[in-house]
Amino acid sequence: MDKPAQDNRAAGGSFSAGAAWTTDAAPGGAPALAVRDLRKVYATGTEALKGVSLEMPPGDFFALLGPNGAGKTTVIGIVTGIVDKSGGSVSVFGDDIDRHPQAARRHIGVVPQELNFNIFEKVIDIVVTQGGYYGIPRKIAYPRAEEILEQLGLHDKRNDKSMTLSGGMKRRLMIARALIHRPRLLILDEPTAGVDVELRRGMWDFLRRLTAQGTSILLTTHYLEEAEQLCRHVAIINRGQIVAAGTVRDILAQLHAETVVLDLAPGAAERAASLLPAFRAAVADPSTLELEIASGHSLGEAIVALETAGIGVRMARGKAGRLEEVFMKLTAEGEK
Repeated sequence: MDKPAQDNRAAGGSFSAGAAWTTDAAPGGAPALAVRDLRKVYATGTEALKGVSLEMPPGDFFALLGPNGAGKTTVIGIVTGIVDKSGGSVSVFGDDIDRHPQAARRHIGVVPQELNFNIFEKVIDIVVTQGGYYGIPRKIAYPRAEEILEQLGLHDKRNDKSMTLSGGMKRRLMIARALIHRPRLLILDEPTAGVDVELRRGMWDFLRRLTAQGTSILLTTHYLEEAEQLCRHVAIINRGQIVAAGTVRDILAQLHAETVVLDLAPGAAERAASLLPAFRAAVADPSTLELEIASGHSLGEAIVALETAGIGVRMARGKAGRLEEVFMKLTAEGEK
């Protein structure tokens, strides 16, 4: 992990048990992250990035999505100073990574995909030592680390060696370490990989609180439901190019139809589907039907048609995972 040189700039923000994590406003209203025409050609000749541009508003929860090898990790590597870019520019809260690299890095906390801490070290020491890389005295770093560990449900493990933690706890320890210097931009690279559903939901709640209190979060994930639930803005990258970007609502609008799930009486789904050809009805199971509500049609129209035929609708709900549909459509187009 990078060890930024010490400087006299205080890391903005405060964190205390139960609530407060706040960050200062971006200087001059600068975006949390601005990437312009970013390019990367490796020595092998592989063109990993082909003019990537994206802008992340301060305080945003932003997802960068793409299949394996699309360029996500290269973008993050360049932003964090691990990978040299071939062209373009990157700034973090107005600090250009070339002209002001130390200032830019101080704004950033990174949670990489791979666990990269000393498994023989105590949990509290891992977090406090990280603070030392940012010039935070131990007398400040220690109580700050305890507060963060409390927030992440790790306080009772603070004196245990990290090797004794479960997989989910190790992921949370990575987040705690990334937060010790109170970054204004938290980059999460597949933070819930291998984490069970209950722990993942708990982590979601914690991240929502962070961003609600001012921390900007950039997320990469293969759990597209995660991005759909958490993020305000999304960019989809494929083969080194951004193929879609905007609010989650804007991206979902590319489906041109809303998918609705109907719960029916047992065994009624096949007959119901035959009555609704205009809705591209699909049978999910004998009592569940999926409808596409496109322009010119309404859910009420479908329900009336079914009830007229003697098929009652027990429940209607929006289908989860619609972002995945857009993702598959856009990345499949890139393969053609």
